[in-house]
Amino acid sequence: MAAPVGPRPGNIPPNYNPNALPDGMQNLQIHRPNRPPSNPSGSPRPSATPSGQKPPPFAGVPPASRPGPPPPGAFQRGPTQATLPPNLISRPSGPPVGQPTPPFASRPPPAGAVPPSVGGTAIRLPPSALPSAQGAHAGPPGPFAASASPLVPPSGVSSSASNGPPALGPGTMQNGPHFSPASNTMRPPAGAPPSAMLSSGTPSHPPRMRSPFGSPPASTTSVTAQPPPPFPGSAHNVPPPSGSFPFASPVPAMPPPMSAAYGMQTWHTQPHQVAPPSAVPASVQPPRMFGMMPPLSNQAEAAITPSMGYAGSALTGQSKIDSDNVPRPIPNSAVILHATRQGNQANPPPPATSDYIVRDNGNCSPRYMRCTINQIPCTVDLLTTSAMQLALLVQPFALPHPCEEPIEVVDFGQGGPVRCFRCKGYINPFVKFIDQGRRFTCNLCGYTNETPRDYHCNLGPDGRRRDADEKPELCRGTVEFVATKEYTLRDPMPVVYFFLIDVSMNAIQTGATAAACSAISQVISYLPEGPRTLVGIATFDSTIHFYNLKRALQQPLMLIVPDVQDVYIPLQSDVIVRLSECRQHLELLLENIPTLFEHNRTADSAFGAAVKASFLAMKSTGGKLLVFQSVLPSTGIGALSAREAEGRSNISAAEKEAHKLLQPADKTLKTMAVEFAEYQVCVDLFLTTQSYVDIASICVFPRTTGGNVYYYFPFSAISDTAKLYNDLRWNITRPHGFEAVMRVRCSQGLQVHEYFGNYSRRIPTDVDLPAIDCDKTIMVTLKHDDKLQDGSECSFQCALLYTTIYGQRRIRVSTLSLPCTTVLGNLFLSADLDTQFTCILKQVASEVATAPLPQIREHVTNHCINILHSYRKFCATVSSSSHLVLPEALKILPLYTLALVKSTGLRTDGLIDNRSFWINYVSPLSVPLAISWVHPRLIAIHKYNIEEGEESIIPPPIPLSNEQISDNGIYLLENGEDCLIYVGNSADPGVMRQLLGILSVEEVPAQFVLQQYDNPLSKKLNDIINDIRSQRRNYLRLKICRKGDSSGMLFFSNMVEDKTSLGLAYVDFLVHIHGQIKSKMA
Repeated sequence: MAAPVGPRPGNIPPNYNPNALPDGMQNLQIHRPNRPPSNPSGSPRPSATPSGQKPPPFAGVPPASRPGPPPPGAFQRGPTQATLPPNLISRPSGPPVGQPTPPFASRPPPAGAVPPSVGGTAIRLPPSALPSAQGAHAGPPGPFAASASPLVPPSGVSSSASNGPPALGPGTMQNGPHFSPASNTMRPPAGAPPSAMLSSGTPSHPPRMRSPFGSPPASTTSVTAQPPPPFPGSAHNVPPPSGSFPFASPVPAMPPPMSAAYGMQTWHTQPHQVAPPSAVPASVQPPRMFGMMPPLSNQAEAAITPSMGYAGSALTGQSKIDSDNVPRPIPNSAVILHATRQGNQANPPPPATSDYIVRDNGNCSPRYMRCTINQIPCTVDLLTTSAMQLALLVQPFALPHPCEEPIEVVDFGQGGPVRCFRCKGYINPFVKFIDQGRRFTCNLCGYTNETPRDYHCNLGPDGRRRDADEKPELCRGTVEFVATKEYTLRDPMPVVYFFLIDVSMNAIQTGATAAACSAISQVISYLPEGPRTLVGIATFDSTIHFYNLKRALQQPLMLIVPDVQDVYIPLQSDVIVRLSECRQHLELLLENIPTLFEHNRTADSAFGAAVKASFLAMKSTGGKLLVFQSVLPSTGIGALSAREAEGRSNISAAEKEAHKLLQPADKTLKTMAVEFAEYQVCVDLFLTTQSYVDIASICVFPRTTGGNVYYYFPFSAISDTAKLYNDLRWNITRPHGFEAVMRVRCSQGLQVHEYFGNYSRRIPTDVDLPAIDCDKTIMVTLKHDDKLQDGSECSFQCALLYTTIYGQRRIRVSTLSLPCTTVLGNLFLSADLDTQFTCILKQVASEVATAPLPQIREHVTNHCINILHSYRKFCATVSSSSHLVLPEALKILPLYTLALVKSTGLRTDGLIDNRSFWINYVSPLSVPLAISWVHPRLIAIHKYNIEEGEESIIPPPIPLSNEQISDNGIYLLENGEDCLIYVGNSADPGVMRQLLGILSVEEVPAQFVLQQYDNPLSKKLNDIINDIRSQRRNYLRLKICRKGDSSGMLFFSNMVEDKTSLGLAYVDFLVHIHGQIKSKMA
């Protein structure tokens, strides 16, 4: 039987959607200070807020504190410049062939994962439920233990199936900008390829040359008295106390104090605490859970009484904690209005997973920078006692809310931005001007600087400059400075996109080559226009094929490089050419590549040699190298072997040695990647594979150069072509910059300890990023080097120097100033759970490849226990040992910890490549996506009432427990990357027919593509999936799951609240944590 071949690029793949969020770019407004020297030939002036967009909700509000926002019309703009924003990606003229364009919001609403609240929670546990130290053993795995089955992608009946839901449709945010649908006009197909041409000139190793269009070659959950430890190998068990069950009668809950600043709490609170910490001053919008009342002004705690779910008697085996009353995220779709400072104090940010609109009036938006603790401990001893980590999560290019004010661009002319002479920190709202404005004190290092004469301004009665509200750099937490020549070592690099496509036998037969060519052909119309945009293309199997795309040629010319050990470039100047000069040749070539290699029988892949050769072509310019790889590199530079098979052959050492398979096989590719970063070449990998490709080895390229990894396993030409197209489209159209350097500075007493993310480093203080985009997050850990002063503020400043896609050097500066404290309770009150857990997740991902998994799982659990023990010992007032006391801000930490312990990255029963991808996916992940990646969102589709007017398109989530799954229900589970639709065996055939077009689960075809039928249920399901894709900015893969096969096991492996071979049920895990805390207290 002939091997299946993927659809030709000229055809329309299923699920293509033209609106994959290409427009999510911030609008930048330029501001020139009033100073004589100015650069008249400056960069183009950005346009104002897009027409038709709703004005920011804070418009017209007078400043309430120092520093405040500028009043409307206060800016002196100077001479008008071009209206095209220097870093705004232009919207393409139309969608892919035959596709409609739905309306689009510039930034999708955040994911529906849920945030923590602030305060405290105490869960009262029966002593009989405590673990025993006498050797309680782990029970057998539950019926839904973690499955080793890979995630099978969605599929369809045929390539002509309905397109299904749009890829990334409009989000739920109202009043966002909308665009009219573009034309659907079909483009005429490319004509017959002209005859072949030859080129003169030969390199040192003469390449073979042939026309790419000639004839192809003919051959080529209940609680027991003694629950097991949280995971195998755990040695932390506590003996159960003797005696009868203490809950003979319900314990009345205490009401909250009358002085509660924000009203009643959901949890019953205790009236006092030993050392009540001061609340965060003047908080307009304190952190809170969706749908939960704001916290008390003091540190709140709570206790769940027996009447709220505890019943039974001790030691009978029938005592049970009601799983409905344990802490869980509580969703709410309400939009939060957040001012970064209020009353001259930092305002704690809203949860990262909430939908919020920011008013920048001094501190930068929490989208750009977040701290794990919003009050900084004055001493290292205080931080150590809390057991929490002090770190920042920096996302310099994060997408703003469409209703937020744009970032101001400030041009200081030839003199450049005002900086501190000692630490080189940038002028910001927290520098203090003294001596009538003639000097200023740096808020980072404390040095007193002379104010430049042309920047001088007198001070007002309040000590502020009189023009502070008129200068963005003095009243905004995030500004962008136009860089001068001293920030440029060479002329700004052009925008280069080089596509490298695998054409080996496997890639051809699975349709991966055709899918890649189709995606590239569709997205080239979205590349920036103009003479600075350059493109190149090459293909590879066991040899490398370059293509001359010069306009002077009648057709593209193929040049083959057979030497894969010592590669070279046959035509240095003609491999990368201007897009405007080669568009027709490029489209013609992409259309014919699948046909040209249709009968290729070469199974080997010279991946390393092809990447090296592409780098040589880009060495003088830098840029983005987008690689489409399908098989394990097997020949040439950096050839690899199937290490996964070698690891599985030694079953006895799997647990101890598995982490070694997550390390690169050798240093060859890593050395190459470091050189790539040095020459500003960013590598993105699109892995369209059906077999092991050793992600741990080949992903050193994106990890070192600031790129991304896209993993399609097992690849399906029918279902994954749409996702490949959308991923590629968003990759090149999202806001991004090139040849970036980032540095984080902090106030005296603190220093940067380490960076985590996809980057390279030439010097310890700077992070080198050949490319930076809106989805990249860098974690920065901090440490004390001196004592901070109580009552003062500590500042953090992130400076990112980069080149826009229009060739202008910019410096984006974000500044955050937080109060310092000597009170331990304040640390727990101001803890940011989402940020803390994301930092834990990133550190775990960095350690998985270097330490045994049991050790990492134990470390993660102990970290949670140490934090809760510190709170219980030093801050809580509950004296009874039967209470598990949780700080309100961190009450969901045990659930997230349990979910992390059971996640794919910490399992040994999965595929090595799946775990390697998990590690690489986490590295640049933002906070909202990190939460959903570990703790997915589960929705009961069959319970959604279409007639109800819900505020949000997406129904509220339900707990991740098997108890919530009904055999007659239909459920949707998504983690930001994949979307599983589970159909119960007894589901209503009528509902299945309306949603999926089938009457029974057995009728689900192997190749399934979700379609939209003419009924309300189907439309609603498609709307939900569209909205999720819009929130995640990702075209989630769809898969139908059913009970009794591998797909059902995959679905139930995400039920993190159930008992599995890797850990306890959620209720049992709380009991275990309580036992450990009691043991430490004793």
